[in-house]
Amino acid sequence: MNKNTIIGFVLIGAILLGFSWYNSKIYKEQQRLKFVQDSTAAVLAAEQARVADSIRRANGDTIEVKVMVDSLKSAVAAPIYQDSLLEAASKDAGQLVKLANDKMELTLTTKGAQPYEVLLKEFFKYDSTGLYLINGGGSNFAMNIYAGQQLYTSDFNFTLVESTDSSAVMRLNFNQGAYIEHSYTLPSGSYMADLKVKMVGMNALIKRNVSSIGVDWNLNLPRLEKGYDNEKNYSTIVYKYPGDDAVEDLGLRRDQAEQKLNTKVEWFAFQQQFFSAILYSPDNFTSGTLSQQFYPENNREGNLMACKSSMEVAYQPGESVEMPFQFYFGPNHFKTLRSYDHSFEKIVPLGGWLIGWINRVIIINCFDFLNGFISNYGIIILLLTILIKLVISPLTLKSYLSTAKMRVLKPEIEKINAKYPKKEDALKKQQETMALYKKTGVSMFGGCLPMLLQFPILFAMFRFFPASFELRQQSFLWADDLSTYDSVLNLPFSIPLYGDHVSLFALLMAISMFFYSKITMNQMPSNDGMPGMKFMQLYFMPLFLLVLCNNFSSGLSYYYMLSNFITIIQTWVIRKYFVDEKALYAKLQAKAASSKPAKKSKFQQRLDELYKQQQEQLRKQQGRR
Repeated sequence: MNKNTIIGFVLIGAILLGFSWYNSKIYKEQQRLKFVQDSTAAVLAAEQARVADSIRRANGDTIEVKVMVDSLKSAVAAPIYQDSLLEAASKDAGQLVKLANDKMELTLTTKGAQPYEVLLKEFFKYDSTGLYLINGGGSNFAMNIYAGQQLYTSDFNFTLVESTDSSAVMRLNFNQGAYIEHSYTLPSGSYMADLKVKMVGMNALIKRNVSSIGVDWNLNLPRLEKGYDNEKNYSTIVYKYPGDDAVEDLGLRRDQAEQKLNTKVEWFAFQQQFFSAILYSPDNFTSGTLSQQFYPENNREGNLMACKSSMEVAYQPGESVEMPFQFYFGPNHFKTLRSYDHSFEKIVPLGGWLIGWINRVIIINCFDFLNGFISNYGIIILLLTILIKLVISPLTLKSYLSTAKMRVLKPEIEKINAKYPKKEDALKKQQETMALYKKTGVSMFGGCLPMLLQFPILFAMFRFFPASFELRQQSFLWADDLSTYDSVLNLPFSIPLYGDHVSLFALLMAISMFFYSKITMNQMPSNDGMPGMKFMQLYFMPLFLLVLCNNFSSGLSYYYMLSNFITIIQTWVIRKYFVDEKALYAKLQAKAASSKPAKKSKFQQRLDELYKQQQEQLRKQQGRR
């Protein structure tokens, strides 16, 4: 290993250590802030308890003091409404109304006429408990209206006008006979709930210059998956502009983000790794602000991310105004999302135009086809891997042939190296090597191009498996869930960048990568001049992938492991049955002997010119001495 290679690895190590130190510094600062917050909360709680105790002693009352204190606080904080019906509605607690179909149970509250709780019947959390996409009270949805004073519909208790198992109508009445009505409908077999907001007689209360109504929705997304980091990495807020093919987002792997939108938006999604809550407006939102903030991993409420939206919809004054909306509460399953014909499927992170096209058109359809016959997803991944390897086998053969041609020419290359041992003859040595390759018809990059053509498939699978809803909670061998990491050993400590567990699939993948690299290196013509490259390929890359994949989807590690082992088998088969290196060498010699002197390329002419200039400089230096 040369000096430059050693320096390179020292720098890489220094960067990794610096990164770990920086992360630990940030973590300590977060812990300090949390301690300050917790201390402040404790002081306030103690002060409230002291005040409550004083009140109890002074009055000698048996009423629950906390209730009395909260009531006093609410009375002070609550605004006074000019409308007597609104004033009364602001003091009512409200009631719960349940809508249900075969897919979900949507619980509404008349306090704000809004979603209160959402249970998805077909799915479970990582701990096998019921999957609540919205926990009770974790959502706050409100129409923001200025009607003489600022009104948030979430502050008022609506009157339940009508209710069935699949629909509910709630109304907020005003003194002058005006009212705001929220009508919810939950169709059978759907993850979509329809909301129709109707304003009757409100034109007398809302000024004529008002051109928009606010729509605010704040939601605490609960943790649903086993791996916090993996779930966090695939969670964000996504939104779509009308007419655009692509979607925008606030950014993956960002602890906190905010985006102001000054143009129309068709819908936005509070997206988790495998589930989303989406609000769609057929008439489009005119503008708004979206923001996200992740909770710490071990927060007591079990929340993942706090999502906030403050949007605007167009308002046209009239005796009766209707505003339609649709809520989607369901899985990030590609074909399920696509069935609603609103481009919801674009929230699934399948990659850019080429990578995404491979996943959408080829991989997903192949996966679903195999799933029609086989229920075991480990077997499906095996068959999918074999199928992919068979499709790209011509590229694998071409790459091997190119490498074999260079390997059988190794004796000729060694003769050229012996002819030009001096460093100053490096250009001449390169010229003759290239001339040899040209006479024999060998391309220096012939083995690289087929490998490069395989990269899109490699990256497509890297995006497919972590985003594949089908793998969620599907077990195979020792893996309980192919969508997240498998753990055969839980460590009593956490290793930076690696984690606190050992993934066997990731370990087997790294081992297969080592053997594959070793076979590849042995096939190369010569490794003597590239010790650093040999170290990188043989040791560093398997170790790097082991660290990288330890917290990734076990299905992904399993696929890479299978891919490496199948490639090793392919290489052995090709070498034994498809390539005769003695016959190949004879063929190259015959081609070199029969080839006519060819006109030098511009690159070769440039090399000749550089060599002449180099020799001229050497002669001048020797003359000065």
